[in-house]
Amino acid sequence: MNKIKSYKDLLIWQKGISIPNLVYTLLKSFPNEEMYALTSQLKSSTISVPSNIAEGFGRNSVKSYLNFLKISRGSLFELETQLIITENQNYIQDIELYNKIMGLIIEEGKMINSYINKFEQNLKKLCLIRSLSNVKLLTNDY
Repeated sequence: MNKIKSYKDLLIWQKGISIPNLVYTLLKSFPNEEMYALTSQLKSSTISVPSNIAEGFGRNSVKSYLNFLKISRGSLFELETQLIITENQNYIQDIELYNKIMGLIIEEGKMINSYINKFEQNLKKLCLIRSLSNVKLLTNDY
C-alpha cells in the first residue's frame, strides 16, 4: 500500500478531477440562455468535488477533513441532480458522454462513501485506543 503524501495521491481526488473536463465538454452544446444559470451551477458543483477533497486534506484537523469530504459528497449529489435536470430539459446532445459522466458520478459517490466510512471507523478505533490508554494510566495511579 502506497503512503499518501498529497491529496493528489487519493483515488477519490483522481476520479473527482476527471469529471470536470467531461462536464465542461458536455456544457459546450448547452443553449446560451443557460450560460449564467444552470451551466454556471454545473461548473461550480463539478469543480467543488475535487476542490473540497483537496481543501480538507490541507486542513490540520481530522474533524475538518471529514467535514470537507462530506461537502464534496454533497457537491457530487448536487452535480448529479443538475445533470438530471439538464436531461429533462433536453439540453443533452451527447447522450454517450452524459451516461459516461453519470457512471463516473456513481463510482465517485461509492468511493467517497467508502473512504468516509473507513476513515470514521479508524477514527473510532483510535479514540477507543486512546480511551483505553487513559484508563490504563489512571489505574496505574492507584
